[in-house]
Amino acid sequence: MKLTERKRKILKVVTERYIDTADPVSSKFLAQAMGGKISSATIRNELADLTDMGYLEQPHTSAGRVPSPKGYRLYVNELMEHKTLSQQETDQINSALSGKMRELDSVIAQAGQMVSSIVSYPAYSAAVEKSSVTIQRYDLLPVDANSFIAVVMTTGSRVKSQLLHCSIAVTPDELPALANLLNSHFTGISGQEMGQKLMSLAGQLGAELFMPLSLAIEYASEVLDRSAQNQVFTTGQAQLFQQPEFQDLSKANELMGLLTDQKDTLPVLDENTSMQILIGPENVNEALRDASVVVASYDIGDNMRGLIGVVGPTRMDYAAVAARLSYFAESLTKMFGKNNQLPPKEDTIP
Repeated sequence: MKLTERKRKILKVVTERYIDTADPVSSKFLAQAMGGKISSATIRNELADLTDMGYLEQPHTSAGRVPSPKGYRLYVNELMEHKTLSQQETDQINSALSGKMRELDSVIAQAGQMVSSIVSYPAYSAAVEKSSVTIQRYDLLPVDANSFIAVVMTTGSRVKSQLLHCSIAVTPDELPALANLLNSHFTGISGQEMGQKLMSLAGQLGAELFMPLSLAIEYASEVLDRSAQNQVFTTGQAQLFQQPEFQDLSKANELMGLLTDQKDTLPVLDENTSMQILIGPENVNEALRDASVVVASYDIGDNMRGLIGVVGPTRMDYAAVAARLSYFAESLTKMFGKNNQLPPKEDTIP
């Protein structure tokens, strides 16, 4: 059955009314909203068609209709009007970002807190590598006869170091040769490839070189493993209880558990996607089957990008959340950029 312009209009009105009130929308309200130009009987027929087509649902306790996940998806893709932030909203975001945030983890965590307070939904944030991380350079610094400091620089010029203890003596004179060996054979490859290359060189190296070399490779592999694990920060979980859908604790518990104990399974974006809206069953995680997620990315630099996600009911105000999240992400990109400039207040959010 074709989705006529009148059906599209009715679906848009039902969706926006339900977002505002959380109450099923009646044919009587629709007749008034359509300016009395369409009879109640015609509207009831259109509602029945939209329900049969899967765009609307009818709760058992009400004669009114609510959008289905399929209805929300059509609304987001084709019917939702893009929103321009008000000066008050841009001022609020710019003010939140004007404070000093120095450590990267602190910036990521604070970004989620700011978004949650602005949109009044739970939020999560993370930093992820744009591409696979590898070791770019090694330096070995002497400490004593059986210890040295391994310094590794990864993709994006991030530097890590650790004191390593060796069961055999390592003289300061041997460290430059070890560092040269590491930089010649163990850069730009994965941890697994480093292990394979170490084994292939084992027969060519004496114990005095192989043992400290294997310690440095083991540490470098640990650095790469940690880099591949995204640390996810969540905040604003209590905001769930402000929503009618989650005032029943049994419905909120699974989602709260996800946000608290399984936050590393929250949706992330493909590298070439700047924003995505996932509605109800579109989310892979079962805990999100009755929720929606809006997630945006921003550029941190140094091969890093940040993610900010908002979790709320399928009834969330998608236009408002997408506009605020888009502006916030753009602001963070500019904050991390060379100009350190916030976007102008008159920007329109697509």
